[in-house]
Amino acid sequence: MGKITREAIHHIAQSNYSYGYDNETLHLRVKTKKGEVNKVEIRIGDPYIWDEGGCDGGNMNATGGRWTGGKSYPMRKECETKYFDHWIVEYKPLTKRSRYGFILYGDEETLLFTEKRIEELDGKYDEEKLSAIGNFYCFPYLNAIDVAKTPKWVKDTVWYQIFPDRFCNGDKSIDPENVEPWGTEPTRDNFMGGDLQGVLDKLDYLCDLGINGLYFCPVFEATENHRYETIDYFKVDPALGGNEVFKKLVSEAHKRGMKIMLDAVFNHIGYFSPQWQDVLKNNEKSRYKDWFCIKKFPVLENGLENVDGNNLNYETFGRIATMPKLNTENPEVVEYLLKVAKFWVEEMDIDGWRLDVCNEVDHVFWRKFREVVKGTNKEVYILGEVWHDGLPWLMGDQFDAVMNYPVTDAVKEYFCLNQSNPEDFKYMIEANKVSYLRQIGETIFNLLDSHDTPRILTVAEGNKDKMKLAYLFMFTQAGSPCIYYGDEVGMEGNQGMGMELHRRCMVWDENKQDKDMLKFMKQIIKIRKENKELNLLDNNWIRANRDENILIYSKENIFIIMNNSENEEKIYLPKEIKNNKVKDLFEEKIEPLKEDIELKPFAFKVYKKL
Repeated sequence: MGKITREAIHHIAQSNYSYGYDNETLHLRVKTKKGEVNKVEIRIGDPYIWDEGGCDGGNMNATGGRWTGGKSYPMRKECETKYFDHWIVEYKPLTKRSRYGFILYGDEETLLFTEKRIEELDGKYDEEKLSAIGNFYCFPYLNAIDVAKTPKWVKDTVWYQIFPDRFCNGDKSIDPENVEPWGTEPTRDNFMGGDLQGVLDKLDYLCDLGINGLYFCPVFEATENHRYETIDYFKVDPALGGNEVFKKLVSEAHKRGMKIMLDAVFNHIGYFSPQWQDVLKNNEKSRYKDWFCIKKFPVLENGLENVDGNNLNYETFGRIATMPKLNTENPEVVEYLLKVAKFWVEEMDIDGWRLDVCNEVDHVFWRKFREVVKGTNKEVYILGEVWHDGLPWLMGDQFDAVMNYPVTDAVKEYFCLNQSNPEDFKYMIEANKVSYLRQIGETIFNLLDSHDTPRILTVAEGNKDKMKLAYLFMFTQAGSPCIYYGDEVGMEGNQGMGMELHRRCMVWDENKQDKDMLKFMKQIIKIRKENKELNLLDNNWIRANRDENILIYSKENIFIIMNNSENEEKIYLPKEIKNNKVKDLFEEKIEPLKEDIELKPFAFKVYKKL
């Protein structure tokens, strides 16, 4: 292969390449050009172990002694992506302190890669190079408080996302004015009357499905059916049943082993909130004027009906005049929002916060938010709505996870849209994995659709077998999977018609539900819960070639085989299970396998080796 490409070697200290996995363990990663490096060792040790020349305890170069604390340990190849190999090692520093570098072994040369230099190890002065501690990367101290810790219960949770107005109407006496009949074509403005009593009435249905986590779109008082323009953060919308019904819902959910996660918007507030109304009325004399990001007064010169979203006198979410942006650098705003965060954890006993548009709010605020929430209940799950790389929020001082939209997109492209191939799909999944700390990957929030996206069955153009493959993949991955309400009964949206049609009323008429899809969903949830191997972060990719549409991977002794093509395929089985006895986890039967199986178009098998 020749020389090792220097510019492809990559490591960043105190990042997803270098972090505390737990209170005793460091994870250290390095990236190299694909196929160029045969093995990697880490050279690591306590920075204060020196030969008799010694060091004076703080100034390592003061006495002329030699560092002897470094030892070499093998790294494993964590994965490969399209252009790179990724290597990792778990290391337990006895004294919490580490200096380290990487030894890269190629076909023609061996390199020492450190923070300051890339040097050849060619037998000349190698010991001097390996003891030149001043060149090495530094992990000064593994402080337990700095380790990113996520709630353990999350990895065993299967979420169900509920859009409250469209899930179930359980109390018609509190319906909003001009409520539409259930099942009416949804629009941006109409209400269907879904409420929290309706959710209470369907808790046993959700339990039977296998759900143990309920994720609600906003429930706070608001004027729109989506409720993302909050009027009062301390008050459940009366049209949903108010605070007392919510308390009852939390209690009944907890009795059934279900967690509750609320959605909140701290980036902006509603047009009809008392704070913004005061600004509209009093302008620069308003006591709330500094709560917002106002460019000039009056904030509305020609009334809301004549507003130009591209020419506003104040900042908003997007260009939506009815969603003025909050100034989270203002101490009063911070105090108010942190009271909200604490109230719902302390008084209402919720188990998680999902944070809307969190990437437009400053990191200083989110650090304070975490401190307050975790100080109230350290087991609360903090989830951010980030559609891109979420690492800046996931180093242990802000969120526990983000919504894993990059994987959502990869799954849709491969299983639903035929825009990818098994090899590139594998690379996208692996690239996502190494972009985060491993403990984050273990509790990341996985989804295929939501109130913000087209429904997965719509993306699959109504092909239910493609949808099943997508869900099967998600449920055999690490993280915390989520089902968007109605997916389990085959609900569709409407391609290219806006988000409203992906927020249809839940189908409760059993004659209109897809019974086969419901059975499949119950099966994959049950299989996931009964086989903890599926929660593991690493996939063993057995077959993922770009010139075919067969995907085979395993999690320990469980093998997932998928035919993502429109042709029936003869599939030669992995050596680990061919001519062996296995349990078919979907058919729930034990069978002897031969060397190959036949799979119909868009079909799958999940075998557990016995």
